[in-house]
Amino acid sequence: SFTSVALSYDLLTIKGRITSWSICLGGKIQCANFLLSACSATSSAAALVVLLLLGATVLYLSLKTRYNEEIHLKVEMFLKTYGTSKPTRYSFSEIKKIARRFKIKLGQGGFGSVYRGELPNGVPVAVKMLENSKGEGEEFINEVSTIGRIHHANIVRLLGFCSEGTRRALIYEFMPNESLEKYIFSDGYNILQELLVPNKMLDIALGIARGMEYLHQGCNQRILHFDIKPHNILLDYNFSPKISDFGLAKLCARDQSIVTLTAARGTMGYIAPELYSRNFGEISYKSDVYSFGMLVLEMVSGRRNSDPSVESQNVVYFPEWIYEQVNSGQDLALGREMTQEEKETVRQLAIVALWCIQWNPKNRPSMTKVVNMLTGRLQNLQVPPKPFLSADSYPVL
Repeated sequence: SFTSVALSYDLLTIKGRITSWSICLGGKIQCANFLLSACSATSSAAALVVLLLLGATVLYLSLKTRYNEEIHLKVEMFLKTYGTSKPTRYSFSEIKKIARRFKIKLGQGGFGSVYRGELPNGVPVAVKMLENSKGEGEEFINEVSTIGRIHHANIVRLLGFCSEGTRRALIYEFMPNESLEKYIFSDGYNILQELLVPNKMLDIALGIARGMEYLHQGCNQRILHFDIKPHNILLDYNFSPKISDFGLAKLCARDQSIVTLTAARGTMGYIAPELYSRNFGEISYKSDVYSFGMLVLEMVSGRRNSDPSVESQNVVYFPEWIYEQVNSGQDLALGREMTQEEKETVRQLAIVALWCIQWNPKNRPSMTKVVNMLTGRLQNLQVPPKPFLSADSYPVL
């Protein structure tokens, strides 16, 4: 049952003026000392206004309390049915100790802030606090239900969680080299970009592809990520990539080829066309393939797929720009001297990415085929049709 709401209020009037009021909700004073001047002739109207404000406040607080309790019950029911294989559960007081009272902030994500922390055994971790969480606790449930049970070298590990009232937190293994985004889009050509040489790009692309292949084919249930982008690819001590942030993920049966969504989900620039309109095709794991392709194009070009400063200079659509560079045999501008072998590696990575971003999902390869292309079979890849002109008649890799 929901928390009962007890309401009492006091009005203090002196010489026809309402000088203050207070409201008591659930035994706690929520508002006080509201000053309203009114002449004696309008004191009744003023009192009515105050009472309306009181009523609105009570209604808001009551609905908010009920909403929070519904989310809490939903999360607790999920955790009860989840089984014993879930990661360690911590209290909020333990989370504060682990996160060192949230003193070291590592970054801000779509669902909350991430802090540096340390487990009691000394293992460094990253603690994500789900602040102002949306979706009725869905992002918390998505994270725990997906990566809470799986282990793969290219997927970040969930080590623990907290669900205490409205407070929810997730504890991940610590990734010292942060996200791939930092290395692709750092200002100017510097040491960060120097680390992202063509062979390292290939290693990173292959690692991400293997992680995605596992999500799509290697689990008991197929996991669709729906938010693959450089910001959600973390790099460990050896610069090996790990897929993170499963707040938008969706589980489905392995033999289920099509999924249903009520609205587009993901990040602008990486969202597959079919998520906006079914005229482009059905939503499936191929939607993740599109996002992967956009990520690889950004990595090999060093350019964001949506950059207002570039668009204002009348530069063509990002995939078309890449396509024209590749189709005409030009080198992609990386701002560095490269050997012929490195240039060919970049070119072949771009070709794989262009296959992945075909507008028709049927023309995109599976992640298994992408892995095959990246593991020694990059040579002599056929340049695909222009991504935004793809149709059913084109051959599929």
